[in-house]
Amino acid sequence: MELISQHAKRIMEGCKERARQAGLRFEDETLEYVVTNRDMLELGPKVMIPTLYDYWVQEVEVLREQGRYELYPNNPYETVINTRPPISYYNDNNPDWLNVMIFYHVIGHIDFFQNNLFFRHTWDYDFTGRALADKRLFAKLRSEKGRWVDYVIEFARTIDNLVGYFDLLADVGQAGGDQPLSLLDYYFDVFLQRGPKTMVSTYSREIERYNRMCREYPEDGDLRFVKSVTEKYTELESLHARKLKEKKSVGRTDLLQFLMEYSPFLNQEKNRWMLMILEVIRSTSLYFQPQIRTKILNEGWASYWHDTLFLGDERIRGHEVDYAIVNAKVTSMPRVGLNPYALGLRLFQHLEEQADKGRTGLEYFQTADREQRRHFDRATGQGREYIFHIRENYCDSMFINSFIDQEFVDRYRLFVAGKRLNRERMTWQYYVKSRKAVDYRQMVAESLYHPPRVEVTVAENNALVLDHVFEGKPLLRDFIQGVLLGVEFLWGDEVHLYTSVPIPVKAGKEDGQPREETPKRTISWKRFRFTMKDRTLSRTLAE
Repeated sequence: MELISQHAKRIMEGCKERARQAGLRFEDETLEYVVTNRDMLELGPKVMIPTLYDYWVQEVEVLREQGRYELYPNNPYETVINTRPPISYYNDNNPDWLNVMIFYHVIGHIDFFQNNLFFRHTWDYDFTGRALADKRLFAKLRSEKGRWVDYVIEFARTIDNLVGYFDLLADVGQAGGDQPLSLLDYYFDVFLQRGPKTMVSTYSREIERYNRMCREYPEDGDLRFVKSVTEKYTELESLHARKLKEKKSVGRTDLLQFLMEYSPFLNQEKNRWMLMILEVIRSTSLYFQPQIRTKILNEGWASYWHDTLFLGDERIRGHEVDYAIVNAKVTSMPRVGLNPYALGLRLFQHLEEQADKGRTGLEYFQTADREQRRHFDRATGQGREYIFHIRENYCDSMFINSFIDQEFVDRYRLFVAGKRLNRERMTWQYYVKSRKAVDYRQMVAESLYHPPRVEVTVAENNALVLDHVFEGKPLLRDFIQGVLLGVEFLWGDEVHLYTSVPIPVKAGKEDGQPREETPKRTISWKRFRFTMKDRTLSRTLAE
């Protein structure tokens, strides 16, 4: 692994200038390295962070990827990581024209990392430097504690998805950090969102009313608004005062943080060294959470810019066909499955065109006539500004649920594919199951990262109670025993896990159902309690 040549660096700097002229914003300093495919295989298990701490699973991953590469050789074009400065890796046999395309793609990623609000907790420090310090810490602990370091790492990594990522974002987003919650913020962030379901229309009307009062009364519009809501809701001030007196619940949905704060075992003097390992595992997980949650948005944004900027670059001349082939491999829309590059690119292109024609406002959505909608064009020219707004404020779940509509699905002829067995030929057949936007959106949403929500409490007998908030998806039963074994060790006492388990129910034949058809099976969900005590797992039906 070595730095790219000065010739390639000049190309990169030229690409940066063109990207800034197009509106992208990013820091000046970047690091680019040339790597071989073998380097890529070794860096992959460390999430491309060369200074990440060593762990035996990474060595197993390297061996597995090397075996896979022997069977299916491939040539990755680039990888970029969100550090300060950003580091990107390039294959050692890329020609100049391909590097121009790849540089534009990388710059799109860097712009996204440094401007998307879901990454804001990563903006103030260099993760590679912190990772190097953590690596040295683990090496020192291994020399003192031996194999117990790896046991603690393994136990902590089984629950490193149960971290309070959104709590961290809320703390980072609060102006002043530890400043108390103002009455105005309490009204919008807490009071209006009470109950099982927030009234979106009420919330939107109140935001509009607040903005209108601030425009009409620039000097004291916010004070007038607060006065109006306190007169309407007489209990608001008392509820706000009570909220300020409440002690913040630490880590109630962040299992790693809860263990670090309250575990009697970990807080014994002889075991306090384990807390350092848990903190490293947790901070590393929090660092990578936004990348997992913005895969479609991030890759779509980078693909949009490599396509937009390279097509307008004179260095594409003579390589149009080569570019078309490479670009198709990256951004072609599969008929079965999901390509985040392709879906994100087409959504950005679609939304830019819609915003340019003024099709993102209320007037367009209230237009019911199909022909009028087809010819609707207000020529606003705000498309580029609109997608920059999306880049800054959205994550994958918001992106998908907000913008995949029937018009987008019909435009690109998207569908949900079904799979069935042809019993005559004993082969699988794929068929068009649905062309509805709601079904396609649901298919994409099910592919997104969504860790389980687990609420943590302590029982009277000092047992740790994990309550899985059921959202329609069960926990993977194969991992429950291993995870609870690790949590029992870190807690130092028995652990209870409450979760919902699917129970198949064989339905009887309905009247008129053909005799040869197999009766349909339904699933009922029952609540079970898994108990790990003295390294033994038991299961009982919860009341």
